[in-house]
Amino acid sequence: MKRFAEVLKGAKVYDLAQPYYVGMPHYPSHPPYLFGLVKKHGDFVGPAGHSSAADAISLGSHVGTHIDALCHFSCCGRIFGGEEVAPVQSYGSGVGRLSVDTVAPILRRGVLLDVAGLVGAKALAVDFEVTPEHLEDAAQAAGVEIERGDIVLLRTGWGAFWDDAARFISNASCPGAGIAAARWLSERGVFAVGADTVGFERLPDPAMPVHVHLLVESGIHIIECLNLEEAAAARLSTFLFVAAPLKLRGATGSPIRPVAVV
Repeated sequence: MKRFAEVLKGAKVYDLAQPYYVGMPHYPSHPPYLFGLVKKHGDFVGPAGHSSAADAISLGSHVGTHIDALCHFSCCGRIFGGEEVAPVQSYGSGVGRLSVDTVAPILRRGVLLDVAGLVGAKALAVDFEVTPEHLEDAAQAAGVEIERGDIVLLRTGWGAFWDDAARFISNASCPGAGIAAARWLSERGVFAVGADTVGFERLPDPAMPVHVHLLVESGIHIIECLNLEEAAAARLSTFLFVAAPLKLRGATGSPIRPVAVV
């Protein structure tokens, strides 16, 4: 334990999460983030003159920086592993298989592939499709090889638009991985993939092929709405990725507060 504490003293931590605020970006089909101060200082004052404030929040499980559980998507009525989803789901209790409360706290090697930096752009164009060639070139530029169990994060530069909700959402459009890139990642046995966009894959695409391939066919989690700007500016390539979803029984996703430790 002492040795571990000594190692941590010299570590630098990069926050990979976006802030929550009223009016923040959210995918149009998901509930927005709501916040209210429900108890102000002075509403109740204790005998020693003390007072406390409290607030309430409401949000969809796929709003803000979040992770998708494997039950988030199905195809032809079946989730990852081929199980029929209809008998194990209900509006009241959620999805009874592969829900986000079954995802253990994550401590794995993270890899940052700066696709925007690779092509010399501050931010990728809204219709930009990330290909296997982009991933290979970005990995080579970073001097890393993708290994089984990695968390692979793709920077498009769109994290810089977070405070401009209309631009970040762009009518549910964003750059991202195409199906060939998704297969490139799944072939390497990654645990999860992530990006600084609202949808990870290039949108719009009504068939959502990347989500289906990763979540349903491959059992690979998706992390969205990351903030990768500081990490990219520091030329981070590999790091310890640490995050934990909330234990929301039956939920299809959860907010997370991921950090990169180097």
